[in-house]
Amino acid sequence: MGRLVEASNTTLLVAVHGDVPGRGATVAAAVYKPVRGERPLWDFPDGTLAHREVAAFAVSAASGWDVVPPTVFRERAPAGPGMLQLWVDVRDDVDVVELVRAADPRLRRIALFDAVVNNADRKAGHLLARADGTIQGVDHGVTFAREPKLRTVLWGWRGTRIADRELETLALLRRALPRLQPQLEVHLPVEELTATLERADELLRTRRFPQPHPDWPAIPWPWY
Repeated sequence: MGRLVEASNTTLLVAVHGDVPGRGATVAAAVYKPVRGERPLWDFPDGTLAHREVAAFAVSAASGWDVVPPTVFRERAPAGPGMLQLWVDVRDDVDVVELVRAADPRLRRIALFDAVVNNADRKAGHLLARADGTIQGVDHGVTFAREPKLRTVLWGWRGTRIADRELETLALLRRALPRLQPQLEVHLPVEELTATLERADELLRTRRFPQPHPDWPAIPWPWY
């Protein structure tokens, strides 16, 4: 249907047609990012960004935080294999920059999620305010690196204590990650899965939001 021209990698808006149980024939809008449209990066293996997006959804779904919209990998698609993510309709009257500046509590779960998946590119523009008030995040192609690469605009809680309810969710996610391994191994190398477990363990041990790493830029550029 069109191309999102501001994206750094090939990002297409598509219509997905199919039969949904209980609904019959359905058409939905989605974002499609073909692997062959990925721009090479110096610090991530080529052709892996779409897979990382799918892995991020799997972790989001296991946590119950509902950070990432439904995302799948399609081997057969018009421009070749790639990731397909359900389009999110957003509210025009919500200023996500102001949400970040105010450290809106709805962003806490996204900050924790980013710490687990080691998100190297959490821009303000990657935050979407849905009509029901839920804030979701998109563009998780540079996640799960083994080395510390957390770059985010969500440092409002850095070093502060993680709430008891958040720790309970983290503990549940930590227990779920080994069960997810067969699903995640399709998209990520084993050493990155091990690093994900280690990051979850560290958050549970310290019971605090992470601090910026001294050897890595704290905020992505451009930040929006």
